[in-house]
Amino acid sequence: MNFYTRKWVKPEDLNPNGSLFGGTLLRWIDEEAVIYAIVQLGNPHVVTKYISEINFVSSAQQGDIIELGIEATHFGTTSLTMRCEVRNKITRKTILSIDKLVFVNLDKDGNPTPHLKKEITYAYMGIDNTRLD
Repeated sequence: MNFYTRKWVKPEDLNPNGSLFGGTLLRWIDEEAVIYAIVQLGNPHVVTKYISEINFVSSAQQGDIIELGIEATHFGTTSLTMRCEVRNKITRKTILSIDKLVFVNLDKDGNPTPHLKKEITYAYMGIDNTRLD
């Protein structure tokens, strides 16, 4: 699993108990996952279809740095399935895991459309066109 995005937990991200608000974390995950799907499918018209059970394992506190990991697990005809893990950057302790996030590839009219992808590709290439993963 690749951990590309890091977030610094700030006061505005906290719930009344002083820990990271779950809704904020889910927003960050959805944004990270849709960006990953857009890059993998090469189409900016991608939507969230399904998110499986969300397992909050531990919490994050103000000042923590967390990192979001996304990994493609299956390519359907019009969809891309991923899994996600969020962990504390310093301790590597898991904060949250999601086994299944499904995103659907759409045409310009908003209809599901085949993406013709069968495996992970990386759009992030170096100057000499070598992969940076």
